[in-house]
Amino acid sequence: MYEFSNIDKLTINTIRMLSAEAIEKAKSGHPGLPMGTAPMAYTLWSRFMKHNPLNSKWIDRDRFVLSAGHGSMLMYSMLHIFGYDVSIEDIKNFRQLGSKTPGHPEYGHTDGVETTTGPLGQGICNAVGMAIAESYLSEKFNRPGYKVVNHYTYTIVGDGCLMEGISSEASSLAGTLKLGKLIALYDSNNISIEGNTDIAFREDVAMRYEAYGWQVLRVNDGSDLELISIAIEAAKRELSKPTLIIVKNIIGFGCPAKQGKASAHGEPLGEDNLKAAKEFLQWNYEAFTVPEEVKAHMEKFKKEACKKEAEWNKLFEGYAKDYPQLAEEWKAWFGDNASESLLEDRDFWSFQKPLATRDASGILINRLVDIIPNLIGGSADLAPSNKTYMKEKGDFSAEDRKGKNLHFGVREHAMAAIANGIYVHGGLRVFVSTFFVFSDYMKASMRLSALMKLPITYVLTHDSIGVGEDGPTHEPIEQLAALRSIPNMVVFRPADAKETAAGWYFAVTKKDGPVSLILSRQTLPLYNEAGKEAMKGAYILKNCEKEIPDIILMASGSEVELVYKASEVLKVKGIEARVVSFPSFELFEKQTEEYKESILPKAVRARVAVEAASSFGWHRYVGLDGSVISIDSFGASGKAQTLFEKFGFTVDNVVKTAENVVKLR
Repeated sequence: MYEFSNIDKLTINTIRMLSAEAIEKAKSGHPGLPMGTAPMAYTLWSRFMKHNPLNSKWIDRDRFVLSAGHGSMLMYSMLHIFGYDVSIEDIKNFRQLGSKTPGHPEYGHTDGVETTTGPLGQGICNAVGMAIAESYLSEKFNRPGYKVVNHYTYTIVGDGCLMEGISSEASSLAGTLKLGKLIALYDSNNISIEGNTDIAFREDVAMRYEAYGWQVLRVNDGSDLELISIAIEAAKRELSKPTLIIVKNIIGFGCPAKQGKASAHGEPLGEDNLKAAKEFLQWNYEAFTVPEEVKAHMEKFKKEACKKEAEWNKLFEGYAKDYPQLAEEWKAWFGDNASESLLEDRDFWSFQKPLATRDASGILINRLVDIIPNLIGGSADLAPSNKTYMKEKGDFSAEDRKGKNLHFGVREHAMAAIANGIYVHGGLRVFVSTFFVFSDYMKASMRLSALMKLPITYVLTHDSIGVGEDGPTHEPIEQLAALRSIPNMVVFRPADAKETAAGWYFAVTKKDGPVSLILSRQTLPLYNEAGKEAMKGAYILKNCEKEIPDIILMASGSEVELVYKASEVLKVKGIEARVVSFPSFELFEKQTEEYKESILPKAVRARVAVEAASSFGWHRYVGLDGSVISIDSFGASGKAQTLFEKFGFTVDNVVKTAENVVKLR
């Protein structure tokens, strides 16, 4: 049925040898996966995957995710021989500083790499997100005779990926959503770093995935290209459910002393073993050689790939003529145009009464979805509490691909990783939501959002001990400090509805990283002075009559109300206080030194910061002479107001603390 020849075998061995040689030169890396999975990866890329090495950004390409990212040399070897912008010098510089071939694949760094992988389990979740995006966009744009969105998402996963709990969450959701264009090839080699997987992983993976609602296929010999081809073809035909292809491979295949052993996983073969592998595979070439026959073989592939994209381009030309309005929408959706006009939209910024910032956010989401038509998002089974439901926009499901509301179920781990996959696919802007305390579950994926500079919006509600009766398990304390510590993550905790609008405006116009909106459960005042200035991270909400204030009171979120009221009490006592609303450390640090000085003049060393969370991070703003009213213990169960009083978040305590600071000065 499928014809394979010696050139296919030679190309597969080229992948193996380039990988092993690069790892040996680097004296670091994972040769086991590239050597074991080269046959199935090559078969997929050469016979089934729709891609064009000369245009890695072709919108209707099939997506490929190496979930087992430690096997990155498989990816780099494939990218090189197939003709992507990865040179033989890049292969030689594997794992070296500044090279295109880092230890794990990195999004935006290497041509042809769709997403950053390495933390096991993340990649398969990204693939689920990509498949969601494909199905949503195909429903939106495809018309009779014009399947302009028609591609598959493939991922190679390993035993480690399937041990990680995050992959279970995502796979369960993929089965529920019947994502038929998602195909996972499972490198089942029964080896992990510590030895045989029997020591910790004895479950029947096939039965588990069948229970999730996946089609499960088996290839008992990972070197049999025909069996691999038959399985992939069968997977592509099954459009009502995702497919897991279990491929029995031998880790480190081709190295007699190491194949099938844990030592093949994560260390170079060694010079003697590399020599033995070359003899075993009958490889008679100098190091880092791509045989001329392989080059010629790949040139034929590239010509066919360009032809396929040209055919799609011709199809899209006809589509644009017959459906000009949709073609214009396509351009906008894939053009990443941020709605900066929101800054001048009075309706967007308009609020008439005090609101919990989660409620204000809910209003803003429903305003935004009509302004940004490719906005989608959802919650981890908390939309009524997070206020993230988009009214009259439908629910994305197996039965309805048009719905904008994504229901992730109680799956925070996978939710954020899926959001990353949706965004890197292209064409959509995405937000996800949960209670702030459960951002701990999402931390690894949020970190990858920041590493990849993806503008994902995280809506994190119930932001403090104001959660009240739910108690310390649900009351975030250290989470603000944790998220603020992530490079390239902007954390924004607004004090009222207008500051919430500023946070959302910043989030949907940002193009180079995620934003976490930290929102209250309880109602907060509406300040006349609040608004767009909040996008500077900190600003003077209420000034005093003196040019140089006696003390600066600063706070974020719900605690701004405390310092605002305290300033009025202090004024009666003869102490002039400046009130600074401080929604975002990161945005404030991006301002000019002149602006920072205008808000927090160095001459004023009497300072008090108030935040119902860990004090970690505030000391750089209050200095050695200032004080922080915070909570550096866990919370308790009780009514919100009672808890605020118990932990010192009262106007009286702010006033008392401020008086003491002024006296000490």
